[in-house]
Amino acid sequence: MRRYVIRRIAQAVGVLWAAYTISFLVLDFLPGDPVSAMAGAGTDSGPVDPAQLARLRHEYGFDKPVILQYLDYLGRAVRGDFGDSISTGRPVTATLADALPQTLALAGAALLLAVVFGGGLAVLATYTTQRWLRQLLLSLPPLGVSVPTFWIGLMLVELFSFRLRLFPAFGGEGVRGLVLPAVALAVPTGAIVAQVLAKSLLTALDEAYVETARAKGAGRARIHWGHALRNASLPALTVVGLLAGQLMANSVVIETVFSRDGLGRVTAGAVTVQDIPLVQGVVVFGSLVFVVVNLVVDLVYLLLDPRIVVATGRRVGVA
Repeated sequence: MRRYVIRRIAQAVGVLWAAYTISFLVLDFLPGDPVSAMAGAGTDSGPVDPAQLARLRHEYGFDKPVILQYLDYLGRAVRGDFGDSISTGRPVTATLADALPQTLALAGAALLLAVVFGGGLAVLATYTTQRWLRQLLLSLPPLGVSVPTFWIGLMLVELFSFRLRLFPAFGGEGVRGLVLPAVALAVPTGAIVAQVLAKSLLTALDEAYVETARAKGAGRARIHWGHALRNASLPALTVVGLLAGQLMANSVVIETVFSRDGLGRVTAGAVTVQDIPLVQGVVVFGSLVFVVVNLVVDLVYLLLDPRIVVATGRRVGVA
């Protein structure tokens, strides 16, 4: 177990380094000048003093060769220091700390809704004996996956805010302001969970151990919940781990549609002005969430399926 955990942590560090490096290269190759954007060059206020631009470039290290900029930023990032935001002048860590609670609340609520309703839809679709109802329920997840997230958000705003006036359309604090953004974010995520779990359940229900349980007199509910669901939940659990990181990315769209403060809006604003330190802080944080969630999922595997053992750093199924 210790060797396995160390190996997974080493992989997580590699993922974080790759994410940081790729984001740095992408931002460096973008056209434009972040310092000029920060100083307001080209605006109605007139041209900015070149000496001021040179001073700002020197202050943020943009006058150095790219490789030196990368090594400098990377060395500080390893110590947890991502520098100051180019657009606001605040420390990146402080900016992320202020935006984090809103995004965590949104992503957590969306993930909970996706798991509960996506999993419930899959269980109900595979449990019912009515063929027409099963086909109807199984046709809903592909529809949820194919619909764009921003369109779902706009339709929810139109129906529940402008027409029914049940929830606030934009911004909003508390539970009422969280409902529509969480639902919009949960629909495609829950649809994927439902697809994977339903397929796994249908496969599990055709296995030999299910026939053995029926022969021993086990009821449908016990077979479905006690036997099939436990084995079928492993692929769905893997998908949930992957989708947890995707929720952070989708929050950019949802927080923009609903004008909510959070990491999504911070990211959108930082990319617009090429705020390299802030963008890299967001990228590293999102990557950290992704690798931590997937590490937890791998460890939960051992609790859900006792046949999984850890040997020489690999998961090995025991017959």
